[in-house]
Amino acid sequence: MNVDELLRDALREQADEQTSVGPGLADRVLTLRRRRRNRRYATVAALTVAVVAVAVAVPMLDSGKDDVRPSGGIQQVEVNTHPSQSPPRDLIAAGNTALAAYSVPKTVVQSADRAVTVRTYWLLDPKTGKYVKTTKWSWVAVAPGMKTAAVLEQNLPASRIGLLDLASGQVKRWIKVDHGVGGLAFSRDGQKLVASTYGGNPDQLEQTEGSDGWDQKQPSTRNGFYVFDVASAKGSWSEVEPAHDPSDPDVGFLNGRQDFALSPDGKYVWAGNPMGSIGKEFYDLSGKEVAVPANQKYLDWFVDAGTSPSGKLVAGDFAGEKWKTSSWIIDARTGTKTEVHGQQLLAWVGNTRLIAWDIAKNGKNEFHNRLVLVTVGSDEVVPLSGFRVGNDEAAGRWEPVFAQR
Repeated sequence: MNVDELLRDALREQADEQTSVGPGLADRVLTLRRRRRNRRYATVAALTVAVVAVAVAVPMLDSGKDDVRPSGGIQQVEVNTHPSQSPPRDLIAAGNTALAAYSVPKTVVQSADRAVTVRTYWLLDPKTGKYVKTTKWSWVAVAPGMKTAAVLEQNLPASRIGLLDLASGQVKRWIKVDHGVGGLAFSRDGQKLVASTYGGNPDQLEQTEGSDGWDQKQPSTRNGFYVFDVASAKGSWSEVEPAHDPSDPDVGFLNGRQDFALSPDGKYVWAGNPMGSIGKEFYDLSGKEVAVPANQKYLDWFVDAGTSPSGKLVAGDFAGEKWKTSSWIIDARTGTKTEVHGQQLLAWVGNTRLIAWDIAKNGKNEFHNRLVLVTVGSDEVVPLSGFRVGNDEAAGRWEPVFAQR
């Protein structure tokens, strides 16, 4: 019996406990709510009741193996959970995946028709296990191992990239660039760093005719990417310009911020292409566009969790069929789908568990969500944080940054 059949068998045994929330929740969760309402884009204090490093019993699912059925055995998973904290003050983690930082975005109005998104970050202090506020950085990416973060100063695009020592809070090295950088992402092994370059601030906002709020400035000024070797800080820039057609603004459309990332194996650079036929584009490290790798064809750029560490499963879009809020897990080879709890899948914890946003079991507000740990083939949902309040543009709503410990 293969993995798809085993997943299906396991999930058939679970009771369908929740009623449907009605059609359209997936679109409401993941769509741009302003001018381009049919396009998805990644924008992506309570009393302290801390349960630190608790052992949570979940079905034993052996990481890296094809057999992902609940085995009947129980494996103890170390979880740092603070269900009363939102935003969190103390370490949140599950297994080797930790909330390394989080940001709170704010819209700063500059003029009647111009504004910018500014992020304030809280970084995990490895000595105290607490999140510490900093206003120095406009962008933070945390490397696997959680010892180093790549940072950009305020006023994007930045002319240099900092490699920040998280223990001391000091920048150990600056990497100067000739093309302004607006976004950063590490490879899965932490050895490479991809820097997305822009001709203007990718977080610039504008007010346009017929809009009911602030929109991302168009057209996007993204113009390419650097790939750096982290150890040597050496790298090169590749130009990538979107197609433009003055008579059809949808041709080559990109969101104002459409950052690049590295493929799981570190061999390619890729990004979402909202108006493209396959929704994404891949390049080799020299900047030459290549075909989508076979094991990445089901990858969605707006689903943060991406591919499992084994490469066998892909985190997918909102499902909402078996449960009120759930998401698809896709076999990377066959495309077979099965459901897992969770409104939006954010990060893998091994090969069979994920951290996700989710609402309460009987919740009715899609924006009143919290971090949870979910398991493929299990009905178990473990709360990790407190609930966020307000809609997706409300002040104080925090956005997570995950890393492997």
